Amino acid sequence: MRFLVLNGPNLDLLGTREPETYGSTTLAEVGQGLDALAAQLDLSLRHVQCNDEGGMLAAIRQASRDDFDGAIINAAGFTHTSVVLRDVLLATQLPFIEVHISNVHARESFRHRSLLADVASGVITGLGVVGYQLALRGLAHQLRERR
Repeated sequence: MRFLVLNGPNLDLLGTREPETYGSTTLAEVGQGLDALAAQLDLSLRHVQCNDEGGMLAAIRQASRDDFDGAIINAAGFTHTSVVLRDVLLATQLPFIEVHISNVHARESFRHRSLLADVASGVITGLGVVGYQLALRGLAHQLRERR
Protein backbone atom coordinates (compact mmCIF):
# COMPACT_ATOMS: atom_id res chain seq x y z
CA MET A 1 0.00 0.00 0.00
CA ARG A 2 1.07 3.57 -0.69
CA PHE A 3 0.19 6.53 1.51
CA LEU A 4 0.62 10.26 1.20
CA VAL A 5 1.85 12.00 4.35
CA LEU A 6 0.70 15.58 3.89
CA ASN A 7 1.70 18.36 6.26
CA GLY A 8 0.28 21.85 6.01
CA PRO A 9 1.48 25.36 6.76
CA ASN A 10 4.23 26.00 9.27
CA LEU A 11 4.82 22.33 10.04
CA ASP A 12 8.24 22.73 8.42
CA LEU A 13 9.01 24.75 11.59
CA LEU A 14 8.48 21.77 13.92
CA GLY A 15 11.22 21.52 16.48
CA THR A 16 11.62 25.28 16.79
CA ARG A 17 8.08 26.66 16.61
CA GLU A 18 6.35 26.82 20.00
CA PRO A 19 8.10 23.76 21.44
CA GLU A 20 5.88 23.95 24.54
CA THR A 21 2.93 23.18 22.25
CA TYR A 22 4.47 21.11 19.43
CA GLY A 23 7.55 19.57 21.04
CA SER A 24 11.15 19.55 19.85
CA THR A 25 10.94 16.86 17.16
CA THR A 26 11.53 18.17 13.65
CA LEU A 27 9.39 17.31 10.64
CA ALA A 28 12.38 15.45 9.16
CA GLU A 29 12.54 13.31 12.30
CA VAL A 30 8.80 12.63 12.11
CA GLY A 31 9.30 11.51 8.51
CA GLN A 32 12.23 9.26 9.38
CA GLY A 33 10.22 7.57 12.10
CA LEU A 34 7.29 7.07 9.74
CA ASP A 35 9.54 5.65 7.03
CA ALA A 36 10.97 3.11 9.50
CA LEU A 37 7.48 2.08 10.62
CA ALA A 38 6.26 1.94 7.02
CA ALA A 39 9.06 -0.48 6.15
CA GLN A 40 7.98 -2.74 9.03
CA LEU A 41 4.36 -2.58 7.84
CA ASP A 42 5.26 -3.12 4.16
CA LEU A 43 3.99 0.34 3.18
CA SER A 44 5.36 3.03 0.91
CA LEU A 45 5.12 6.73 1.80
CA ARG A 46 5.32 10.02 -0.08
CA HIS A 47 6.02 12.98 2.21
CA VAL A 48 4.79 16.44 1.19
CA GLN A 49 4.80 19.66 3.18
CA CYS A 50 3.04 22.74 1.79
CA ASN A 51 2.71 26.21 3.20
CA ASP A 52 -0.04 27.04 0.71
CA GLU A 53 -3.47 25.63 0.06
CA GLY A 54 -2.85 25.10 -3.66
CA GLY A 55 0.13 22.87 -2.98
CA MET A 56 -1.92 20.74 -0.63
CA LEU A 57 -4.71 20.38 -3.19
CA ALA A 58 -2.19 19.41 -5.87
CA ALA A 59 -0.59 16.78 -3.60
CA ILE A 60 -3.96 15.16 -2.88
CA ARG A 61 -4.96 15.18 -6.54
CA GLN A 62 -1.60 13.65 -7.53
CA ALA A 63 -1.90 10.93 -4.89
CA SER A 64 -5.35 10.11 -6.24
CA ARG A 65 -4.09 10.03 -9.86
CA ASP A 66 -1.22 7.79 -8.75
CA ASP A 67 -3.72 5.39 -7.13
CA PHE A 68 -2.46 5.88 -3.59
CA ASP A 69 -4.40 3.92 -1.02
CA GLY A 70 -4.75 6.65 1.58
CA ALA A 71 -3.24 9.61 3.39
CA ILE A 72 -2.16 10.90 6.76
CA ILE A 73 -3.01 14.61 6.80
CA ASN A 74 -2.08 17.34 9.24
CA ALA A 75 -3.68 20.30 7.51
CA ALA A 76 -2.63 22.64 10.35
CA GLY A 77 -4.59 25.91 10.19
CA PHE A 78 -6.35 24.86 6.98
CA THR A 79 -8.20 22.25 9.04
CA HIS A 80 -10.41 25.02 10.37
CA THR A 81 -10.77 27.16 7.25
CA SER A 82 -10.39 25.26 3.98
CA VAL A 83 -13.58 24.26 2.24
CA VAL A 84 -11.59 23.52 -0.93
CA LEU A 85 -9.37 21.06 0.93
CA ARG A 86 -12.49 19.28 2.15
CA ASP A 87 -13.91 19.35 -1.39
CA VAL A 88 -10.84 17.73 -2.97
CA LEU A 89 -10.82 15.00 -0.33
CA LEU A 90 -14.47 14.28 -1.07
CA ALA A 91 -13.91 14.42 -4.84
CA THR A 92 -10.94 12.05 -4.80
CA GLN A 93 -12.41 9.78 -2.12
CA LEU A 94 -8.88 9.30 -0.76
CA PRO A 95 -9.21 7.65 2.66
CA PHE A 96 -7.33 9.68 5.25
CA ILE A 97 -6.69 10.14 8.92
CA GLU A 98 -6.53 13.69 10.26
CA VAL A 99 -3.65 14.28 12.68
CA HIS A 100 -2.96 17.13 15.08
CA ILE A 101 0.07 17.25 17.35
CA SER A 102 -1.59 19.43 19.97
CA ASN A 103 -5.00 18.89 21.51
CA VAL A 104 -6.95 21.37 19.39
CA HIS A 105 -9.93 21.09 21.76
CA ALA A 106 -7.87 22.46 24.63
CA ARG A 107 -6.81 25.51 22.62
CA GLU A 108 -8.55 28.57 21.16
CA SER A 109 -12.20 28.05 20.27
CA PHE A 110 -11.62 28.61 16.54
CA ARG A 111 -9.48 25.43 16.54
CA HIS A 112 -12.31 23.29 17.92
CA ARG A 113 -14.02 22.91 14.55
CA SER A 114 -12.53 20.80 11.78
CA LEU A 115 -13.90 21.00 8.25
CA LEU A 116 -12.28 17.61 7.58
CA ALA A 117 -13.09 15.45 10.59
CA ASP A 118 -16.49 14.21 9.45
CA VAL A 119 -15.08 12.95 6.13
CA ALA A 120 -11.92 11.44 7.67
CA SER A 121 -11.49 7.76 8.45
CA GLY A 122 -10.31 8.88 11.88
CA VAL A 123 -8.88 11.78 13.84
CA ILE A 124 -5.89 11.74 16.19
CA THR A 125 -5.29 14.85 18.25
CA GLY A 126 -3.17 15.83 21.21
CA LEU A 127 -0.78 12.88 21.36
CA GLY A 128 2.24 14.72 20.02
CA VAL A 129 4.18 13.46 17.03
CA VAL A 130 3.46 9.84 17.98
CA GLY A 131 0.01 10.57 16.55
CA TYR A 132 1.48 10.21 13.05
CA GLN A 133 2.64 6.67 13.76
CA LEU A 134 -0.72 5.78 15.30
CA ALA A 135 -2.44 7.19 12.22
CA LEU A 136 -0.23 5.13 9.92
CA ARG A 137 -0.95 1.94 11.85
CA GLY A 138 -4.64 2.75 12.05
CA LEU A 139 -5.12 3.57 8.39
CA ALA A 140 -3.17 0.51 7.27
CA HIS A 141 -5.32 -1.64 9.55
CA GLN A 142 -8.58 -0.07 8.32
CA LEU A 143 -7.70 -0.54 4.67
CA ARG A 144 -6.48 -4.11 5.11
CA GLU A 145 -9.70 -4.96 6.94
CA ARG A 146 -11.76 -3.60 4.03
CA ARG A 147 -9.97 -5.85 1.53
